[in-house]
Order: sequence, then C-alpha cells, then structure tokens
Amino acid sequence: MARDRRRRLARLVTLQERLKELHEARRAGHLREAAAAEEEMRELARRFDEPESLSSLFPELYHARIARASARVDANRLEAEAEARNVAASDARATVASRAHGEAARKDERETEEKGMLEMLQHRIRF
Repeated sequence: MARDRRRRLARLVTLQERLKELHEARRAGHLREAAAAEEEMRELARRFDEPESLSSLFPELYHARIARASARVDANRLEAEAEARNVAASDARATVASRAHGEAARKDERETEEKGMLEMLQHRIRF
C-alpha cells in the first residue's frame, strides 16, 4: 500500500512540475507579447512625429493604433501576472507533493526493513 501511494505521489510531483513549466512558458509568452506591443507603440509614436509621415493626414488612425498597442501591453502584463501567480501556486503544490513523496518513501523503506527483521527473527525461532 505504501508503494502505491509512493508511486502516485511521484506521478503527482511530475505532473505539478510540468504544470509549473507550462505556466512559466505561458508567462514568458505574455511578456514577449507585451514587449512586442510596446515596441510597436514606440515605433508608431516615432513615425507619428516624422515630418514625411502620413500622420498629418490620418492622425486618428495613428492614435487608434497606439491605443490598441497600449491596451495589448496592459492586457499581456495582466496575463503575465496571473501566470506568475499560477507558477507560485504550482511550485507550492509540487513542494507539498514532493515532501509527501519523501515521507511515503521513508515509510516504505521502514516497512521493508521491519518486514525483513521480522522474517529474520521468525527464521531464527524455527531453528
């Protein structure tokens, strides 16, 4: 029974580590998207100020694109923060599962040693 629990906990630890990696990857993706939107925002603002730019003809288009890029920056940063919280939660769950796995492994070893000692004592009593 202890071995089954130990195996289940080992699988749970693996699952929690993978989940943590997934959240880390998603967080990195959101940060990358935020950086790209921020770069687009800077580029649009730079082009808006250029004398040969079409911004004098279509200023509302430039402002709208800058506003959309700014909204994407904010949204992606919020998503990245949410994923950071998910990473922390996954890490905590993995730590708890890892501790439980260690305890189950020690219990399994202790039971195996006790069983071996009991068999040795029973063998001595017979002879």
